Amino acid sequence: MKLFRQVSVSQALTVLFLFSFSLNISAQEIDIAKGKSLFNANCASCHKLNRNLVGPALKGVSAKYEKEWLYSWIKNSAALIKSGDDQAVAIYEEYNKVAMNAFPQLSNEDIDNILAYTDYVPEPVVPANTGTQSTSSSDESSLANDIVLVLLTVVLLVLIAMLFLVTKTLRSIAEKNGIEFENESGSKFSIWKAFVKNQFLIFVSVILLLLSSAYFAYGYMMQIGVDQGYMPIQPIHYSHKIHAGENQIECQYCHSSARISKHSGIPSLNVCMNCHENIADYNGEEDLEKGYTKDFYTNEIKKLYKAVGWDEETQSYTGDTEPVKWVRIHNLPDFVYFNHAQHVSVAGIDCQKCHGPVEEMEILYQYSPLTMGWCINCHRDSNIKVKDNEYYTKIHEELSKKYGVEELSIAQMGGLECGKCHY
Repeated sequence: MKLFRQVSVSQALTVLFLFSFSLNISAQEIDIAKGKSLFNANCASCHKLNRNLVGPALKGVSAKYEKEWLYSWIKNSAALIKSGDDQAVAIYEEYNKVAMNAFPQLSNEDIDNILAYTDYVPEPVVPANTGTQSTSSSDESSLANDIVLVLLTVVLLVLIAMLFLVTKTLRSIAEKNGIEFENESGSKFSIWKAFVKNQFLIFVSVILLLLSSAYFAYGYMMQIGVDQGYMPIQPIHYSHKIHAGENQIECQYCHSSARISKHSGIPSLNVCMNCHENIADYNGEEDLEKGYTKDFYTNEIKKLYKAVGWDEETQSYTGDTEPVKWVRIHNLPDFVYFNHAQHVSVAGIDCQKCHGPVEEMEILYQYSPLTMGWCINCHRDSNIKVKDNEYYTKIHEELSKKYGVEELSIAQMGGLECGKCHY
């Protein structure tokens, strides 16, 4: 009975230990998640994990200082400096006497969670085996080649059939006109003779040749200067999907001149640095299939730093800059007048109406054809914005009576006059 009790007690202790161990693991995971949230809310504006920002890097900070000291420092750093604490004064002097904000609202448990997050080392991500994908890609490529081969074979058979039918037709024409299809030596008669003999066939052929030539020439010339779908690779990869889509940055924050100027303008790199002085690493979603990894986006940010001459270590500009040769995408002819301010500020047209869903574009491309016909159709279909727009009030009242309509289109306001766009 005594032995049974001892075994039971030992078993109970073992079970209790395992249970408490599992609770500690769960608590640790929860602490790290909560610590990340607290870090982003309170610390991320001045601190990074792996590099200095306004304050020092916080990776492994719990190993450098005692926990009780960290509690006092985080809750009220100014009081600790005023008390003459050597460590507090040293940090204050090292970082240009910039006092850290006080966080008295954080409990010791909250601070422990933050420290757990700064000490956390994530497990390396092992990339999935791409052997299956490679095999699948090769199979798809082989299937595509087979389809092309079959299509080429069909085209060849059709051409042979057409040649046979044309030969048969010309043979019958030759017989009707009393022309022998074979000469005395037995060699085949030239089809060209039978063709020349029939003047009507020559006339029809010439007309068809001229019409088809004019059709293809017109189609070719109408594509000159039309760059719909044009998607150049820029020297620094800029994702509108991330900036305008995920982060919901207003178009006119970067293209500010669109409100007041004819041109929307290319944002200066200083506009980029308004955010990227504090954002050196990409921590958003990845698209591994297309190669848009976190390292890829981070390297593009490094290109920006190199162009503006930004030193991450000293958090200052070096003065060594490099020009960024952006590739223009939307380009109207010189004889066309287009005013962004007239459309954006006066008409209140959304950027997406002309430029498409830029918030979904990883690489920006020309969405609309930007042809004369496209602009004219828009002027015919769009009505004048009269509400809260006194500029058009008087002329709208007069012309609406003239045309007998309640709302005027841009075309009815003179939007189809040549001088509006060509000067």
